[in-house]
Formats: sequence, structure tokens, C-alpha cells
Amino acid sequence: MSSDDSRPTVAVLFGGRSSEHAVSCVTAASVLAALDPERYRVLPIGMTREGVCRVVEDWASFGFSGGTLPEVVDDGTEIVFPLDVRRTPLRRVSADGSLESLGVVDVFFPVLHGPFGEDGTVQGVFELMDVPYVGCGVLASAVGMDKRFMKTVLTAAGIPTSAWEAVTVRQVQQDPAAVRERIAALGPVVFVKPANAGSSMGVSRVGDSADAEAVDLALKSALMHDTAVIVEPAVEGREVECGVLGSRFHEAPRASLPGEIAVSGVEFYDFETKYLNPDAVALSCPADLDRAATARVQELACAAFEAFDCSGLARVDTFVTPDGEVLVNEINTLPGFTPSSMYPFMWERSGVRYEELVDTLIDIALRDHSPAV
Repeated sequence: MSSDDSRPTVAVLFGGRSSEHAVSCVTAASVLAALDPERYRVLPIGMTREGVCRVVEDWASFGFSGGTLPEVVDDGTEIVFPLDVRRTPLRRVSADGSLESLGVVDVFFPVLHGPFGEDGTVQGVFELMDVPYVGCGVLASAVGMDKRFMKTVLTAAGIPTSAWEAVTVRQVQQDPAAVRERIAALGPVVFVKPANAGSSMGVSRVGDSADAEAVDLALKSALMHDTAVIVEPAVEGREVECGVLGSRFHEAPRASLPGEIAVSGVEFYDFETKYLNPDAVALSCPADLDRAATARVQELACAAFEAFDCSGLARVDTFVTPDGEVLVNEINTLPGFTPSSMYPFMWERSGVRYEELVDTLIDIALRDHSPAV
């Protein structure tokens, strides 16, 4: 950054090594488009599936249209990250070995969904580089990502959640019959999910938990994404989500109006339905809840945000049962962030525009993750 340019440099980091690479690219395009070039100097940094970082100039073309998924591909260049990124400029290494300064970075805006980005790994890199970043810290990201430990924290904090069973690949290999017995005890219909994954990757609905073949297939699918899975019973109730915005050290968290997802023509809200079949999904906000249920969803969303020591943003997914009970299903510390994603959609309906939301998150990052805190 030149000496006469007082704009803070925001580096948006996207792509990555997880199965949610394409989702991350689409999210990044939305965030980059929302950053005011008169207010920020913007640096779009894409990470290939192999972990190579480079500047991506054609990010505006990223989207889910046309039947192809966007991807960051290696172009022969690579970015070198210094350990003190706010004092030492990033450098781009060209194919011929020449170096180009990209300037210093004031704040990172990571949108790396899934493992190797949402799970505390890249947050640890930012901590090592001593640079502010949007979103939750290492511990909140790691615990929030792994559904086994997420459920443990929810329970310890007194936040109601559904029953669950954690299953590891070693347990499946050593005693599959015992695993099937534990799963069948959860109820007739169960959902099998990778412990560390998002965007419904590897998630299966098993309509008969006593069907050994169906259970084994679901476990196999989930274990393609992780070495552990979590199994939960189907909960009778409406899927209601709530966005939370807040700081670890300054303002108390505030909750958006709750939103509801309704799907038609499919068994559940899987990856294809989320991103490739919009006609099957109806989003509504505010959700059609009575005042007491709305307040309870918001209360539990903020309680989860604080229990995980979150910073910036989180989306809390709940079930509202027919008798009005609210159960927290999970917390997502780096939710989808396209303008049509549920988190920004709920805040838009709560009076916070997408561009304002991006600005607020950068402001929180500069304060929450500042070395002076």
C-alpha cells in the first residue's frame, strides 16, 4: 500500500482444500463486491484445492450458474505470507521466481468454509501472523466445527439440544454391530453426518435405523469426509435459524429476527438443494412464530454465541417443536455469506444491509483481534 493511501487493506481469503471449495468461491464474490473500493483496498486471495494461494482477479465470474462449480486453479504464481503481515508486505512469486510486493494487510476476511478454514486452522495462522481477522478465534472455530465437541459444549452450558451418538472410523472397523446398536437406540429415523463438515456434505437420512445396510451406507458416505461422524435422531419440529452479531470484548451479542427454511420435493436440506435447486427451497424471515418462541430462539442463539466465545458472527440452527420447545441443533461460526444465504438474509430482514454487515464485521475484527485488546 502506498504511503498516501490511508485505506485499510482487506484480504479476502477463499477457496481452500475442503469439499466446500466452490461454496467458498461464491461467498467470496459476494463479499468482494460489497467492499467499497473508496473505503478499502481489497486483495482477493484464492487458495487452490492443493493449498497454493494466489491473487484472483476474475472473482466476479464465480457463481453456481451454468452447471459448473467455480474453482481456484493454480496459475504458476504463489503468495508468500510473512509472520508479521501487518508490518511486512505480502509478496507474489511469479513462475520465473521474481517477487512483487502486494502491500501490507490490515485485516483478513476468511470465507474458507469447512475443514482447513472454518475449523481454527487458518485462524491459528492469522494469530501467528499477528493480524486481525473477521470471525471467531481458534478455539471457538475448532469446537464449533466438530459436532461431537459442539454438542458437549452446548450440554455443559445448559443449552437444550437433541440426543446424539459420536462414532469414529476405528469403532466402525472394530465393532460395527455395537455401532449399529447405538444408532438404532436413537430412534427409528436418524441423520448421519461427518463430525467436521458443512453445507450438508456427506449427510444422509436413514429412514429405518434398524436397517444395517442403510446405516452402513450412511456411515460410509459420512466417513468419506471425516474420520468421525455424529448421528442424531430426527426431531419433529420446524427448522428455525438465527443470526448473531457481536464482539468478544465490547458489545453484547445481538440476534437477528429468526428465519425458517422450508423444502419441498426432497427429503432434507442437502447440498444440491441448498445451492443447485433453489426452486425447492423457501426462506422466510421473520419466521411465523409466536412472541415467546421468537424470544426463546434469540435467547438461545445469543447464549450459544457466548458459550463458544464467538467473535463477529455465528448462525445458530434450532428446532422448534410442536409444543413450543426450542432445541439448538448446531452453531456455525462461518456461515454461508452470499446475499441469498440465510445469515445475511436474516440480517437484511432485521434492518442491516449486506454492505453494512460486511463493514460491521471488519470493524469488530479490528477491535476483537487487535494485539492491543
